[in-house]
Amino acid sequence: MPLPARKPLIQEWNSANGFIGESVLFRAARARIAQIAQTDSTVVIEGETGTGKELAARIIHYEGARRAGPFIPVNCGALPDSLLESELFGHKRGAFTDARESSPGLLLLADGGTLFLDEIDSLSLRAQVVLLRFLQQRTIRPLGGGPERHVDTRIVCACNRSLETLVAERSFREDLFYRLNVMHVELPPLRERSGDIEMCANHFLAVLAERRGLPQPQLDAESLAWLCAQRWPGNVRQLENFLEREFVLARPGSVLRLSMLQPSKSGDADRVAAPGNENWNYAEAKARMVEKFDREFLGKLMQLTHGNVARAARMASKERRDLGRLLQKYGISPQQFRGA
Repeated sequence: MPLPARKPLIQEWNSANGFIGESVLFRAARARIAQIAQTDSTVVIEGETGTGKELAARIIHYEGARRAGPFIPVNCGALPDSLLESELFGHKRGAFTDARESSPGLLLLADGGTLFLDEIDSLSLRAQVVLLRFLQQRTIRPLGGGPERHVDTRIVCACNRSLETLVAERSFREDLFYRLNVMHVELPPLRERSGDIEMCANHFLAVLAERRGLPQPQLDAESLAWLCAQRWPGNVRQLENFLEREFVLARPGSVLRLSMLQPSKSGDADRVAAPGNENWNYAEAKARMVEKFDREFLGKLMQLTHGNVARAARMASKERRDLGRLLQKYGISPQQFRGA
């Protein structure tokens, strides 16, 4: 499958500084990824759009025993049913219309390495059967004939929705889910990673400055506060793209002030595009602070107890059921802390 000419900054990975963040939830996810990298099992990576699922998959590959083998990413949403088997298993010349040359297929190309299946939830039910067949047999036969061949390819897949929920909705096969979900990690959204926005922002600005041979600018206090107040629904990728635009449009200098905080042409220095006046609503501000406390407290509690909810409930002097409801409310999975 063709790769884009330019990768976003978050995909320029190396083992030293590719994953940026020191919040409790992020450290737990990073520890889980390091643990998974030492296994050879299939993996499901879940997380919202832009949380770095492909980056996590690359870390699992390059920090594991398969690091010398190929890492091949493929977007399942770009695989039409009519070409699925050909793309995965390969084909012989003349196997179908337009098959002018033989192709080895993605599974064979990733032999000895990792095939990363992004947006696994976009596979049709027919495509899911095809993938399940490979996971059960670990063999391929190209379309158009040829001997059956065993391949040693690790499958790592990613999804921005809960596969377990999709199974309950009958849009994802239960048997395939169990084959894939041997190891599991969930990446927290940026809005839940207290303190990480500043770290990510400084990292991206440093990379941008190095690319252009310029000194790294520092965000002024108001700009940094504005960044930290945003929800960032597109997560790290959205923050990266936003800062790249601001960096390109800014005047050269040692301090970077975001464009929406600049005075308007009419001279109205108080005009700010966002956040709006709702940020000064007392009830909303209090609710945000309570949510921030709950998330940090629960994340630290799960880390200390390694995901043991019963033990965490005793430590917090709460009923186990009540603690479970809080964890569910904030989407904190005890499973991601186990073994960390």
